[in-house]
Amino acid sequence: MKIRKGDHVKIMSGKDRGKTGTVLTAFPLENKIVVEGLNMFKKRSRPKRQGETGQIVQVARPMPASKAQIVCANCKSPTRVGYRVETNGHKARFCKKCQANL
Repeated sequence: MKIRKGDHVKIMSGKDRGKTGTVLTAFPLENKIVVEGLNMFKKRSRPKRQGETGQIVQVARPMPASKAQIVCANCKSPTRVGYRVETNGHKARFCKKCQANL
């Protein structure tokens, strides 16, 4: 999976299509991501103590990583991601449009 925690992504399909946000968590084994403020669902919670009332809380749920594309910081557009091995032996991600490192 090419999307990591902290990446700025744009949603390409679904109810939040066209919106952008930051990845809060990534689940590579499930190929899912949680994006800040997107894919929100209402969760009903029961009262914890006697006399309290229940609440409706909005929670961001994981969504498939294939529905999001990374937004390049250099060219400011959603792009595909490539990998290349640098001279020091480290693997680096780069933007397929402008060739800048991500």
